[in-house]
Amino acid sequence: MSIDRIVMAFAGVMILLSLLLSHFFGDWWLLLATFVGVNLFQAAFTRFCPLALLLKRFGVASGAAF
Repeated sequence: MSIDRIVMAFAGVMILLSLLLSHFFGDWWLLLATFVGVNLFQAAFTRFCPLALLLKRFGVASGAAF
């Protein structure tokens, strides 16, 4: 699996987790989904993603975006 696919899968899991937590524990958990969405948006333009940098250090194969 490439870095791109791992980043997208991780973002999807975090957004779903945020929605689940907000349903059961309060609306403040929606800030997590907002943070993930904003980070994905800025990564599309700047090509900077903290998770991608971490995965590169662990030796995960690079993808097209990162």
